[in-house]
Amino acid sequence: MRGVMGKYPSSDGNGEVGGANGIIKTNRKCRDVVFLVFFIAFWIAMIVNSSFAFNQGNPLRLNFGLDYKGNVCGGKHKDFNLHELELKYYVNPNQVYQSGLKNSGAKLSNARTICLLDCPTPSEDSLNWVCDYPEGDIRISLDDWIDMNYDYYADLTPELRNSSLQLQGPCYPVIFPSVNVYWTCQFVDRPSNVSLTHWKQLNGVTIDDDMVIDKSIHNSINQRSAVLKRYVADVGKSWPVLIVCGGLLPLGLSLLWLLMIRHFVTAMPWVTVFFFNGLIISVTMLYYLKAGWIGNDAISPIIGEHDPYYHVSAREQHHIRAAAFLMTCVMIVAVLSSIAIVRRILMATSVLKVAAKVIGEVHALIIFPIVPYLILAVFYMFWLSAALNLFSSGQIVRNDCNTNCCAYDLKAKRVTCDDCCGYSIHYTPHIAASILFHLFGCYWATQFIIACSSTVIAGSVASYYWARGESSTTIPFLPVFSSMKLLMRYSLGSVAIGSLIVSFVESTRFILEAVRRRLKVADIMPENWIKRVLFYTSRVCLKCIELTVKSVNRNAYIMIAITGKGFFKASEMATDLIISNILRIGRVNVIGDVILFLGKLCVSLASALFGFLMLDTHKYKSSHNKITSPLFPVLVCWGLGYVVATLFFAVVEMSIDTIILSYCQDAEEHQGTAHYAPPLLMETFDEQNEVQRIAQ
Repeated sequence: MRGVMGKYPSSDGNGEVGGANGIIKTNRKCRDVVFLVFFIAFWIAMIVNSSFAFNQGNPLRLNFGLDYKGNVCGGKHKDFNLHELELKYYVNPNQVYQSGLKNSGAKLSNARTICLLDCPTPSEDSLNWVCDYPEGDIRISLDDWIDMNYDYYADLTPELRNSSLQLQGPCYPVIFPSVNVYWTCQFVDRPSNVSLTHWKQLNGVTIDDDMVIDKSIHNSINQRSAVLKRYVADVGKSWPVLIVCGGLLPLGLSLLWLLMIRHFVTAMPWVTVFFFNGLIISVTMLYYLKAGWIGNDAISPIIGEHDPYYHVSAREQHHIRAAAFLMTCVMIVAVLSSIAIVRRILMATSVLKVAAKVIGEVHALIIFPIVPYLILAVFYMFWLSAALNLFSSGQIVRNDCNTNCCAYDLKAKRVTCDDCCGYSIHYTPHIAASILFHLFGCYWATQFIIACSSTVIAGSVASYYWARGESSTTIPFLPVFSSMKLLMRYSLGSVAIGSLIVSFVESTRFILEAVRRRLKVADIMPENWIKRVLFYTSRVCLKCIELTVKSVNRNAYIMIAITGKGFFKASEMATDLIISNILRIGRVNVIGDVILFLGKLCVSLASALFGFLMLDTHKYKSSHNKITSPLFPVLVCWGLGYVVATLFFAVVEMSIDTIILSYCQDAEEHQGTAHYAPPLLMETFDEQNEVQRIAQ
C-alpha cells in the first residue's frame, strides 16, 4: 500500500518522498485563512470585552459591601475616603430582624449600613452608639469620628437625640455584639443587658430580640453569588502565590524533568511514579488539614480575634470538605493505577530513550518552550486582571423598595422617608455573557499557544528524522526557528481551527455536566432505566469524543508541520496512518503517554502543594489579605502548573509521536522497511525485544 504522503509529490518535482527537503518543504501555501481571520476577530472582541471590564469594574466589590450612600467599603470616594473602613455594619437591628421574618416584605439589602474599621461591641457600663458619617452641622473630620469610636451622640441637639431614640438616626445604639465574618459584622444573638437597660431608660423604641437577627445576616453572607465573588477575590489577592507556584515553580520543575530525561532516562519513569504518589497523598492531607479533619488549622469564616466558643458555618468550609473527599477518591484510584503499570514501566523507558536521543540532537528543543511560556504568562496576567474587573462590573443603583422606613439626613437637616432604600450592584444579562465569553477566550487562547508550540516541536523533530539517511548538513540550521517560520507563515489558521474544536468540545461537555448537576439537584433525573442508561452513556460518549478529538488534533499538528496541509486534510492523513499502524503505535506509545501524564501531574501537584504552604502564612490570614479559602488559589496554581508542564513535556510527547508517525510513513513508502529510522527506534519497534521486555 502506498503511504499517505506519497499522494503529494515533493517540492523538487521528482515525485520521490523522503529526506528533509522532500518532506518538510512540500508545496506549502497559506492554509485555513478564514479561521485565522476569525481568530483575529475573536481577539479584537476579547480586547473590547476587557476594555468594558476595566471601565465598569471595581475588584473591591468582590469582598466589601456598600454603605447607606452607595459607597463601596474600603474605597476612595468623592465625599469620604473609606480606604481603611472595610467592614459593613448594620446600624439598625430592627431592620435586620424584619428582613429575617417570612412574609414581612423587608429585605436585608435595604437595611441601613455603614463602613467601619472594626465591629463595635456593647459597653459594660453604658450605651455605645454608631453614628452616621459626619457632615452637615456635625463639624468633625472623618478621622476624628473614627477616633471617637463613631460616637458623637453626646454632641447632638435634643431633636437629633429624639430621632436617634426612634432608630431614625443619625446615631444608632450598639445593643448586640458582632463578629467580623467575611468583612461583614454579623450580629450575635446575645443582647447586652446593660445596653438594653440604658436604652429603655432613655425611652428608646422596642428592639426585637430573636435568633432571626443572627440568621438573616448569615444567610446573606452565604449566598452563592457572594461565595463566588469571594473565591474570585481570593485569586486576586493571592497573585504572588500564583506567580511563584503557578509560574516560576512549574517552570523550574519542568526544565529539571527534561534535563533528567535527557541524562537519566532509565530512572525517570520510576522517579515519576514515586513522586506522583507522594505528592498526591501530601496534597490530600493538606485538604484534610484545612477541612478540620486533621489538626487545628481548619479555615474559619471569622476574621480576627473572637470568642473561641462561637462558631460560624460557611459554604467555604463545606466546599473544602467536599474537595478533601474528592481528593481521597482520586488518590486511591491514582495509587492503584500506578501500581498496575509498574510491570509496564520498562516499555515506557524504551520509548523515552528515543525522545531523549532527539532532545540530545536538537538542543534548542529544551529551551524553546520558554517562548510560548512567556507569551502565556503575559496573556494570563492581562486576562486575570480583566477577569477580576469583569466579575465586579455592574452599576450601583438604589433599590426600589416599599418598606416603611425613615432616616435622618444630616445634609437636608430633616427626617426623610423617600430615599431610605439601600443600594445594590445591578448586573445586566450581557455581563454574564461577557464572563462566559472571557472564560472561553482563555481556554481557546491556551489551546492555541499549546498547539503552536506542539506544531513547532513536531516540525523540528521531523527535520531530525528525515535527515538521518542523508548528510547531517541537510538538517535545517536551528530547526526550531525554521519550524517557527513555517508555522507563522503558512499554518496559523490550521492551528486556530484545531484549538477551536478542542475548546468547543470541552466547553460543551462542561455545560452539559452543569445541566446534569442541576437536574440532579432538582430531582428531575429520568426515572425510566432505559432513559437513565442513555443519559449516562451520553456522558461517557462525550468524554470519549473529547479524548479522541485531542488525540486527532495532536497528530494533525504533526502532519501540518510535516506536509503543510490544512487542518482537516492533515487530520485525515494522520488518521489513515494511525489506523493502518494501530497495533504498532498503541503497543509502544500508550505506556509512554501514561508516564508523561504522571509527570505533568507531578509538576501540577507540586505547584498545588507549595501553593497550600504559601497561603498558610500570616500574610494570608490577616484581616485585609485574608484568604477565605485556599480552594480556588490552589486550583488555579494546579491548573497553571499543568499548562506549563504541558508546554515543556510536549517536547518529549511530540517527539515520540512525530518519530512514530514518521517511522510508519517511512516504512510504508519503502515496502515495510524504514530507511531513515535511527537504530534506537528500530530496536524499540522490534517485536521480539518488546515481548522480552514485557516478560521481564
